[in-house]
Amino acid sequence: MNHRRSRNKDRGVLVVGLGRFGSSLSLELMNHGWEVLAVDANPRLVQTYAEALTHAAVVDSTDEEALRQIGAPQFTRAVVAIGSHLEESILTTSLLVDMGVSLIWAKATSRRHGRILEQIGAHRVVLPEHDMGERVAHLLSGRVLDYVELEEGFSLIKSTVPGFLLDRPLRTTAVRQEFGITVVSVKRPGQPFTYATQDTVLHEDDLIVVAGRTNEVERFAEAR
Repeated sequence: MNHRRSRNKDRGVLVVGLGRFGSSLSLELMNHGWEVLAVDANPRLVQTYAEALTHAAVVDSTDEEALRQIGAPQFTRAVVAIGSHLEESILTTSLLVDMGVSLIWAKATSRRHGRILEQIGAHRVVLPEHDMGERVAHLLSGRVLDYVELEEGFSLIKSTVPGFLLDRPLRTTAVRQEFGITVVSVKRPGQPFTYATQDTVLHEDDLIVVAGRTNEVERFAEAR
């Protein structure tokens, strides 16, 4: 285990699994000032990332005593980044729930896997491959520059401005009535994003952020 830094409880995250998702997440958390204890049953992976993380340890996360020995119950945040081994993912998540970890994120490889993780107590479930596939599908439309589903059924997109919104105040476009969406913010060339109002006039080189129900956001994105 690498003890390069002492762990700050309020800025500490336990990451279980150092595959592509877990290692990328751990390194990004470090870049944002978090202290990361990452564990994996594979000694090679642990050795690979040990110097880059606050702590790294070879641990069988399905072993309750092993989790207790590394102080898992003391963490308020944990990420179960095990994806390919369904049983290990479920058992690890269940153990962390029983230990009282306040916020548990868990990676799932399918919606069925995700439902099981939620049923046993995971607070947030992520499906990286599914989410990326969905995001790319939206970006292929051409006008959508970024897509985020905030929760099931509600999304945000960053987009160029469709022709029917150009050069007139938003209040005159009836875009909310027609599409059920809200233009949240606008970015002029060379300027930061700012809030959009009913008086905002959009121009061809602007970028906009739009919020609404996913099906309505998708319908807006396809409109010309």
